[in-house]
Parts: sequence; structure tokens; C-alpha cells
Amino acid sequence: MDSKYYTSFARALSMALHPLVLPLYLVAMLFTQTTFSLFPTGVKWYLGGSVLLYGSIVPMLAVLLLYKIGWLKDLHIHHRRDRLLPLLIGAIAYMICALVIAKVPQATFLRKFMLAAALCELFCLVLSTEWKVSLHLTAMGAAVALLVVMNSLGLTQLFGWLIGTVLAAGLLASARLYLGYHNPRQVLVGFLGGFLLTHIALFWL
Repeated sequence: MDSKYYTSFARALSMALHPLVLPLYLVAMLFTQTTFSLFPTGVKWYLGGSVLLYGSIVPMLAVLLLYKIGWLKDLHIHHRRDRLLPLLIGAIAYMICALVIAKVPQATFLRKFMLAAALCELFCLVLSTEWKVSLHLTAMGAAVALLVVMNSLGLTQLFGWLIGTVLAAGLLASARLYLGYHNPRQVLVGFLGGFLLTHIALFWL
């Protein structure tokens, strides 16, 4: 098959599973497949809107602004040192999101996941000072950990979602390697970092 097809597929998958988009999928899953579905509509809009604003819109606008004023070489922030400020902004945005969500006591699990996301951003920030880690796979590691914890605690039975997410993570890792954006070690460290930090946040924070 034409290599252009594989390249297009890899790029499309990278966009579909972008770290700025992934939190929205997870929130949609929580609101439809778990006890979060029992929340009043107004509460769902409040929680979903908070995640959308602080997990996607604010970081995205920050990247666009930094690119516009010339602080970033490209919008994909492939260069390691270009990632530092966007990652810091992302970590702060997730921490603010956790504070906003804390106003809904019943949403403790979602608040902890936002803290996990902030930890993942800081993890990538620290590594990016000397090394390039996969942001995509860090986010996927966090997503897999969320589903593992939810299933292990009996909060829900989402084995199908878990299997699908693990497969998606494998495909995404292959896509990032195929595009030449990362090497195997960067992909593996990213996934394990996101997975472990999310476990820590969900159980201990």
C-alpha cells in the first residue's frame, strides 16, 4: 500500500488522539457509561465545560498566542524546548480545573483525574528540559490508567473501553514512530509515566 496512505492515517490518528482532545472523550465516557450519568444536566454542563475550557481551549489558545508572537517555531511544538512554556501553562490550567471541579463534591474522581493530568504535564515539562518524551503517549497512559482504576475499584464495568483504549495506544505509538517524531524509548517512557502518575493521583491525592 502507498506510504502516503500510512502517513495520512498516522497523522489523522495523532490528531484524533491529541492530548488536547483526549480529556473530552474521557469526560463523555464518564457522563454516559458511569454513575456520572445520574448527575443533573446543569452539573454535567458545568463539569464538561470546565474540562473543555481548561483542558483544551486555554492550552490551545496559549499555543496559538505563543506561535503568533514568535515564541514557538511551529504549532505542533515538535522542538523539545518549545514545549516548556505550553506545558507549564497546561499544568496550571489543569490545576485550576481541579479547583473549579472541587465545587462539586460528588465529582471527586474527576477532580483527581484533572490533578493527574497536571502531574503528567509537569512530568513532561521536567523531562523536556533535557529530553523529548511523547506527549501523546503520556496522555494515553493516563487514559488507560483511568480505566484500569475504575474497573479494579468496581466503579464501572468498562472492559471493552479498556481494551479499545489499549489498542488505540498501541496504534498511536506506532503512528508516532512511523512519522519519526519519537523513538521507542520516548514512547515507552511517556506511556509509563502517564500510567503511573495517574494511578498515584487517583489513589493518593
